[in-house]
Amino acid sequence: MSAKILIVEDETELAHLLLDYLRAANYQAEIISDGIQVIPTIDTIHPDLILLDLMLPGRNGIEICEEIRLKGNDVPIIMMTARVEESDRLRGLESGADDYVCKPYSPRELVARVKAVLRRRPQKDSTDNSGIELDRNTGQLRLEGKDANLTALEFHLFDLLYSEPGRIFSREQIMDRIYSDYRVISDRTIDSHIKKVRKKITALKPDKELIHSVYGAGYKFELQ
Repeated sequence: MSAKILIVEDETELAHLLLDYLRAANYQAEIISDGIQVIPTIDTIHPDLILLDLMLPGRNGIEICEEIRLKGNDVPIIMMTARVEESDRLRGLESGADDYVCKPYSPRELVARVKAVLRRRPQKDSTDNSGIELDRNTGQLRLEGKDANLTALEFHLFDLLYSEPGRIFSREQIMDRIYSDYRVISDRTIDSHIKKVRKKITALKPDKELIHSVYGAGYKFELQ
């Protein structure tokens, strides 16, 4: 799906463990550790879901969650905390959290909860004025109303690049994001997938090059 997950956690080892599990599940993920950074980061990257620790330096998770909701942002929030009292859980949910997970927890269970929360949330198509339309519910890329007939893996690859226009993704970063089973593949495999996606796009939109090679660095999406 390539949904963007913001991990707000000041325990470095735990945060990076979650990062690895989420990326293995084909999610994009970023980490911040300071409560003061949360609102500005949300306004910048517009995550699809937030994993929010309750106890943070700068600001606590309850205050952050309440501010997010007061601003009218309905982004799903899963609160994470070592506090296990019922009153703490209720306060977290009353502040606007969609789910509440007590530490210690299984990273696999947390990823399953992420999937469950996102499934319950209607997922809008991504569209722009170039005639590109991504339907993440069906895994379809449409150009000028016509289906590009991408495979599931090709769709994940295009969605990854499309979600961050202008950002250069190395072949290694693409491998990490689109393969969830840690299989060993070569750079040529990524190049082959890119070539196939380009061919399908060109068949429907011959006047535009959407995926650009950056010599020695990787690939990026950009309208020109």
